[in-house]
Amino acid sequence: MTAVFDPFFVTIAVSTVLLVGLSKAGLLGSLGMVGVPLLTFIMPARDAAGMMLPVLLAMDAIAVWSYRRDVDWHILKIMLPGAMVGTLIGWGLWAVVSDAMVLLFVGIITLLFILDAILPLRKRLEGLPPSRPWGRFWGTFAGFTSFVSHTGAPPFQIYVLPQRLPPAVFAGTAAWFFAIVNTSKLIPYYFLGQLNPANLTLSAMLAPVGVVGVLAGVYLVRRISAKYFYRIAYWLVFLLALKLVWDGVTGLLG
Repeated sequence: MTAVFDPFFVTIAVSTVLLVGLSKAGLLGSLGMVGVPLLTFIMPARDAAGMMLPVLLAMDAIAVWSYRRDVDWHILKIMLPGAMVGTLIGWGLWAVVSDAMVLLFVGIITLLFILDAILPLRKRLEGLPPSRPWGRFWGTFAGFTSFVSHTGAPPFQIYVLPQRLPPAVFAGTAAWFFAIVNTSKLIPYYFLGQLNPANLTLSAMLAPVGVVGVLAGVYLVRRISAKYFYRIAYWLVFLLALKLVWDGVTGLLG
């Protein structure tokens, strides 16, 4: 654990967890999914995923409490069954699917989502009742990518963003969704050896930073207009998609 006291290590780790905390509150769209990619600068990707899970659960607890009255339960009932299936698929394919493959796949799907969002057809679809098959599909995809590399936000947002929920309800629905999904990952991660003493020690050190990020994000989400909230969210998701595609391609070629 000597690396923990390296200035570069501390800077990357603290900045990453703070960013994820702000995103967990719903402030930065899906930008929090860069957590594992950013941590790969200082640790292996699989170790980063294991270390982040307890930190994410601490953030989830704060986010769920903060948004306990701002939840679209109908969306959760549609997406969560698929997410549980996706979690099992991720567990089964853990040794086969590389981090680079997941990042590239998620990045391409997210870019297609952004292109679809600017087409006239998207304007006609926004606000329609959520489709169960569509929601189950994206719930499964979100569960799978969340299990492999904590990158479940874009699939979740592909289904939920077009519903144009109020910002607090969107954030609350995301908070509950990922709190349940992350909790379901505890047993598989334990058996895969991801919750080892080194990872748990680092998680305990970084969890307070994540909690601060969530609280700051909750404060800001409740004070931003829906118009600017969604404009910022779509732009951040677009930029993130470009980064994911780049990281996936360079990872596969490397």
